[in-house]
Amino acid sequence: MNELAIHLNDMINKYNPHVFELLSDLGKKLYYPKGILSQSAEAAKKATRFNATIGIATEKKVPMHYEHIQETLSEYAPEDVYPYAPPSGKLTLRNVWKQKLLRDNPSIQENWMGLPITTNALTHGLSLAADLFVDENDTIILPDKYWGNYQTIFHVRRGGNLKTFKLFDDSDTFNVPSFRECLLQQKDAGKAIVVLNFPNNPTGYTPKESEVQGIISVLIEAADAGINLAVILDDAYFGLFFEDSVKESLFGRLSGIHTRILPIKVDGATKENYVWGLRVGFITFASDCPNILEALEHKTNGLIRGTISSSSHLSQSVILRSLQSSKFEEEKCKKHMILKRRATKVKEIITREKYKRAWGFYPFNSGYFMCLKLNQVDAEELRVHLLNQYGVGTIAINSTDLRIAFSCVEEEDLEELFELIYLGINDIVSNRVSNDDSFYKNLT
Repeated sequence: MNELAIHLNDMINKYNPHVFELLSDLGKKLYYPKGILSQSAEAAKKATRFNATIGIATEKKVPMHYEHIQETLSEYAPEDVYPYAPPSGKLTLRNVWKQKLLRDNPSIQENWMGLPITTNALTHGLSLAADLFVDENDTIILPDKYWGNYQTIFHVRRGGNLKTFKLFDDSDTFNVPSFRECLLQQKDAGKAIVVLNFPNNPTGYTPKESEVQGIISVLIEAADAGINLAVILDDAYFGLFFEDSVKESLFGRLSGIHTRILPIKVDGATKENYVWGLRVGFITFASDCPNILEALEHKTNGLIRGTISSSSHLSQSVILRSLQSSKFEEEKCKKHMILKRRATKVKEIITREKYKRAWGFYPFNSGYFMCLKLNQVDAEELRVHLLNQYGVGTIAINSTDLRIAFSCVEEEDLEELFELIYLGINDIVSNRVSNDDSFYKNLT
């Protein structure tokens, strides 16, 4: 093992052996190499005459570029577009994002929070967390309503076993007892990776304050029972809170509450700020020990350096300018209200008496989505029928659940959307009855 990796491991083990035990075999091997990038960083500060280090081309002390590209990006200096960004991201952007997190999450204590590390959006951030902490046959605990890509990230790539608990109880609130039962089953293993995604994809649910207290109590109970926990907060849709839910990430609530609990926040501008294609996300660690935060940052930077090298410099510059804009908060509020009105309209439509036989629905109070619970037909059969017969696209989660992204349907079109879904259900039911009658007549 490289001596730099050994040094980082020793640092983590010295200050919190439970975090060291959470690391995967790959996580233990990771380090940030002293090579071209570190030498270039040193040269950037001291090479006042000539800097012949980093592998880019310059012209008249400006990064070399095509004018036909730059003319479309005239608002940005070439230095903010063409050079490599550091593996950890633009430092100014990381600091601005940290200040945003502190404003948005009052429970976060700044001295217990690492500097956010830039990722190539959230999937990359989740994959970094998986590489750092998931070994083959480790258990990943998550609700039974989860984003399908978790399978690839945690199971296919890393060999972890996904174990689910029921997200909702009979009262349509977060099922704390099911979460507790699932988590405490890992006592013999002594380790678990917990993934909590609020607002939830696919249901659009964020828990209320009383439910959050239950979640935290269970995590502390599991930690007291000797289970080391890497708690990944997938905050992809953070901030899109419409009703009676907590209005901040669990990241701040979990920071520093137990030596066996390592909170990891994965978030980004992609969905929060409606810039999906720019692919700018962040991964942030929490610990009451600066040495732990430093070591985890070095390991994460080494992992980024060994995979994508660094994220898009231009995308980071665009996001930085947006966050610093005087119009940011005003426009953010406007877009939030549009989505809130759509969510409110959806709730009014789907609860009409006309539709009660056709579907129920899971609680939703935030995010981009809601999920119908179909009473009469198979979700995949309905999905295909809606697509072929009515040109309506939806997502079948399983045999009963149909996900609707109201985020991409205008408010004035929502009534038509759900009426077409209702017609599709009636088509399938009517066809089934017709076929049953034909079958009976043939028998007689």
